[in-house]
Amino acid sequence: MRIKSLLFFFIVLMQLKLSAQNIIVLDRINKAPVPSAHVHIKKADGTMENFYMTDTSGRISQLVDYQGQRIALKISFLGYKTYTDTILFKDNLIFYLEEESQVLNEVVVTAQYSPGNPENSVHRIRIIDQKKIELMNAQNLRDILSNELNIRISQDNILGSGMSMQGLSGENVKILIDGVPMIGRQNGNIDLSQINLNNIERIEIVEGPLSVNYGTNALAGTINLITKRDQQSRLNGKANAYYESIGTYNTGLRVGWNKQKHQLSFSGGRNFFDGWTSGENFSMNFRPSLADSSRFKSWKPREQYFGELLYGYKWKNRIFQYRGSSFQERITNRGMPRAPYGTSAFDDTYQTFRTDHSVQANGELTPRSRFTFLAAYNHYRRIKNTWFRDLTNLDKVLTENPGDQDTTIFTLFNTRANITTNRNGAKFNGEIGYDINYETTTGLRILNQNKTMGDYALFSTAEIRPRENIVFKPGLRYSYNSNYKAPLTPSLNLRVRIKEKINIRASWAQGFRAPSLKELYFFFVDINHNIQGNENLRAETSDNFSIGISYNHIYKKSITRIEGGIFYNHIQNMITLAFVQNTLFSYVNIGEFISRGFQLNAETSLGHFKFSSGYSYTQRSNLLSENLPIGKFSGTHELRSSTSFSWKKPDLRIALFYKYTGVLPGFYLNSNQEIVQSFINDFHMMDVTISKSFYKKRFNCSMGVKNLFDVRNINSMNVSSGAHSSGTGSMPLSTGRLFFAGIEFNFNSKR
Repeated sequence: MRIKSLLFFFIVLMQLKLSAQNIIVLDRINKAPVPSAHVHIKKADGTMENFYMTDTSGRISQLVDYQGQRIALKISFLGYKTYTDTILFKDNLIFYLEEESQVLNEVVVTAQYSPGNPENSVHRIRIIDQKKIELMNAQNLRDILSNELNIRISQDNILGSGMSMQGLSGENVKILIDGVPMIGRQNGNIDLSQINLNNIERIEIVEGPLSVNYGTNALAGTINLITKRDQQSRLNGKANAYYESIGTYNTGLRVGWNKQKHQLSFSGGRNFFDGWTSGENFSMNFRPSLADSSRFKSWKPREQYFGELLYGYKWKNRIFQYRGSSFQERITNRGMPRAPYGTSAFDDTYQTFRTDHSVQANGELTPRSRFTFLAAYNHYRRIKNTWFRDLTNLDKVLTENPGDQDTTIFTLFNTRANITTNRNGAKFNGEIGYDINYETTTGLRILNQNKTMGDYALFSTAEIRPRENIVFKPGLRYSYNSNYKAPLTPSLNLRVRIKEKINIRASWAQGFRAPSLKELYFFFVDINHNIQGNENLRAETSDNFSIGISYNHIYKKSITRIEGGIFYNHIQNMITLAFVQNTLFSYVNIGEFISRGFQLNAETSLGHFKFSSGYSYTQRSNLLSENLPIGKFSGTHELRSSTSFSWKKPDLRIALFYKYTGVLPGFYLNSNQEIVQSFINDFHMMDVTISKSFYKKRFNCSMGVKNLFDVRNINSMNVSSGAHSSGTGSMPLSTGRLFFAGIEFNFNSKR
């Protein structure tokens, strides 16, 4: 091998002597060529700029004449450190690239002492980067999570999109934006379709409890959305428009400014969906039409407005930031015209208002320690109204039934700070911090119409390194809650690295979910309802065990990552709404719930080709198995893959995303106290996207097909063990196959 490399190097030198204006890119260690390396050449005076790619011999021969001129040179390729320099161009140039131990993602911040490589994290952190968000043309968090393994999306056409993770419902998943918790759960879920990605740089997902750091709701996992912060040019921005054939029209704008220590950016937009019903044909006819049954939509029309302001200030090794955002949404549920003449109808409107403010600071406290500080205020308001509408003149009045009108308000003040030691290679690094949450809720369906809850916590973790390749991370959280007895929350994590390529991670962690103010103080009693909260609820607690192994391999121009893992969740004092007596329904702690499973993932990048795939199997315990003759666990399968390929010269990208979600079985007792087995059928989802950039990447156009297999409603079946017949039904998942197109304009000013 050594002789072949020397021979090749000799041939290259001979060729260089016979030709001029050549650039050769070689591997520094074995002197082998690096094909498909990107070479960016720019004249020092800024009058000319060109991009090249090396051929199979690592050479570029068709060059513009730079002879004797000073140029800025940048050479990059996957698996190697980027080479940059400013040189005086000569006839023949050889450059050597040095291998870099990198992975497919770069930097993580969630539950870390300082921003760093995910491979060095004790926690297993999954990253969805901006490139995938753009390739999928994802408009909100629901879109991007639909292709993630071990995450199952649910849909309610009024309450919005929910999710489950590791077999646990969405109320056990903590959703953060820049570390600030989101509020406003409906039926335990944050509506994922309300979380737009217009100004999101990446998404970090940690599976398993992070309750030591983030408190309640972080049993199944934590999802942290990181907004775009840093920018290199003085002024930059983008304007985008997006269209779907089912009647979706989205627009957005982002402008950023940077000068010395100051950064300022604004982003905002409007998302509009005019509603959809199965069998509805696409039409460009916008003329008014008579009020008939077509006014009713299975998928309700919704309109969203959002805006965000970010300001950052850098001082020495410290960063101070302010973020303010506003969100408004209106969902309109138009009713069917009433018999016999069809001249009136009942319409519902659901309006949501979110306002979030946060101030953050982080950086060096001393040369060996760092600090982070966060103070945030979130306000959430949801208004539900029912109207009686006269379809002859479109007049409307509020209905007189008190249960038809409701306004619910949630507010949260959160402050969190920590101090960490940050000594590279030290035997011991530690963290100590506090976390304070003060929550209020107001509404007609809340006992006495107003309730508050305070949670005050201290937490501490440590990273103990007995050997260079072994890290232990114990943690403990102590909380005092004004409304219930808060549990003590410990955790223990371990990472072992073997030969820089293999990482083994194991963890045991306890988590908890505090009973919400709604579960504690809900009060809705009328002629049709008798639902009351329970002030004696205890917090749900969980034990999570997980172990995983990952392998990273870099060979020439390819990077491969393979990982697998198993998990086990055991929840005690699970909270659920249950029948108590007579007509009373209330929230109760009903016992235990277990989920367990495993997953395998593989990901590879080869030049401009990237492929990833994964498989998971998750089992959920059947709560009736303790007293009835049914299996203790029911399992479901998931399979996902994504493929993307890009051509540098035409600047064209093609991507395909696929996910299979298996049958979801379960058991329950019907009104006759019979055991009923239920099934939610399996389904396949696939998206295909094509995007191309124009005019030096200033314009980017994309188009494609989402939901290629035209999945709309998922069939569900109830199989009774008694004499009664089985029942079938369906639940909404998607609006079916749709075509989309998008255009984005980017601009950057020169310094």
